Amino acid sequence: MSKTQDELKREVAQAALDFIAPHLTPASMLGIGTGSTANEFIHLLGTSGLPFSGTVASSEASAQRLRDFGIPVLDLSLVNSLQFYIDGADEANGALELIKGGGAALTREKIVAAASEFFVCIADESKEVATLGKFPLPVEVIPMAENIVVSALRAMGGRPEVREGVITDNRNIIIDVYDFMIDDPKAKETAINQITGVVCNGLFAHRGADLLLLSGQTGVRSLKA
Repeated sequence: MSKTQDELKREVAQAALDFIAPHLTPASMLGIGTGSTANEFIHLLGTSGLPFSGTVASSEASAQRLRDFGIPVLDLSLVNSLQFYIDGADEANGALELIKGGGAALTREKIVAAASEFFVCIADESKEVATLGKFPLPVEVIPMAENIVVSALRAMGGRPEVREGVITDNRNIIIDVYDFMIDDPKAKETAINQITGVVCNGLFAHRGADLLLLSGQTGVRSLKA
């Protein structure tokens, strides 16, 4: 019998927990991402009994889930460094460059990733691609800049659409860019971030994953940068 998506998410979350467990101490601080696979990791972490000091969450939703398990959640400004960041991805290539932001938490995710010593990305094998871009690229934008950013993204060759009914934790909008295959993720990440009004985009290329764990019907594969 084939594993369900929930089973695949739980399996890869367990693999991430098994990977970090030998390295944790009572002083360890963890960055925790956002989304359904990250939620599985939160559940496992909250029931693991492993030693660590606290967490920094990439979204209000994840922060609340962590608190529900009695796990301390701190502001990043109060933390010197994060030993590990554990989060999912919407797409990942062989260089461990990612597209993230399907859950609209991309800016905070990128901040937490940048503050972390080691980024463990967890996903199922359907997220592995040769070229990023089949998944629409999320771009977080200051609302008053919507028209400027839409025009600039269209000029880059994409098909931008405002994600209706979505406001980020930072009180901004999300523009998803469709039909936008990305051959040079680092260059594209930089170029989009130069558009006036863009807060952040969902390309995690300059700070990609250090370890990518992919669950499939035959188990979990590990890819390293």
